Amino acid sequence: MHFKPRNWPGIITALVILLVAGGLLFSFTRSNSVTATISNLNLRDGPGLTYKVTHKIEKNTRLTIIGEKDNWYHVRDHNNHFGWVASWLVDHPGKLKRATSLSEATIVLDPGHGGNDSGALSIDQKHNEKTYTLAMARQVAKQLRATGAHVIMTRDSDKYVSLPDRPSLANTKQASAFISFHFDSSPSSNLASGTTTYYYHRDTSYELAEDINGEMNDLPLQNRGIKYGNFEVIRDNNRPSLLLEMGYINTKKDFHYIQSTQYQKQVATRVVKGLSTYFKAGNS
Repeated sequence: MHFKPRNWPGIITALVILLVAGGLLFSFTRSNSVTATISNLNLRDGPGLTYKVTHKIEKNTRLTIIGEKDNWYHVRDHNNHFGWVASWLVDHPGKLKRATSLSEATIVLDPGHGGNDSGALSIDQKHNEKTYTLAMARQVAKQLRATGAHVIMTRDSDKYVSLPDRPSLANTKQASAFISFHFDSSPSSNLASGTTTYYYHRDTSYELAEDINGEMNDLPLQNRGIKYGNFEVIRDNNRPSLLLEMGYINTKKDFHYIQSTQYQKQVATRVVKGLSTYFKAGNS
């Protein structure tokens, strides 16, 4: 008995669709994987620092991505270990060799003012606060990125960003910490000097304030300590958040340092050290 299919075109079309779909699936699976290019990479039971470490991923381990949330990948390794890794720490393009708790952190840096909001004027009335908040935040970002941390800037150019949008960004991105940079201005020139660390929510932010402020004592400007501050960018922030006033822009001594790249780098080093201490203690 000879069987002759009645719908060769339909059968061929179905086979082509299956083969193409299979090829696409294979291609997607193959490309939907990443490599642990650094050592000591944590596999956690959830997408964030608050979740428990369940396994350590060895360098050069290939990981298959099966999901994504809040910039973390849900992955499976070749030994069928499942968990979450920080997406920015796989296929890492930099020179980072080893992951740390700071490497897994998402830090939002907020250069105060910008655009048509110039901030306070310098003592010579020629320079705007917005210029130096951005310069300092960039120095902090550079040093943080060298540790592997995921850094988000509320602005990276001279543009206006509304006050509500700044804490909103930290809340939306589930930031591990938020730091806003500013420079004080007194009612009269040369009336005040020094740096101040402000917090609003004591339960979420005071420990961060202690760790960062504790690094500021050897700066060339006096450390005026930790104070409560009712500022919108930290008041409306449900993440650990601080506002740092890193000198008085209308005081001659302070402005000498504020405009100095060396001072900006000194501040950046101390902010990074404070953040490292904070995350080593298991905070998130």
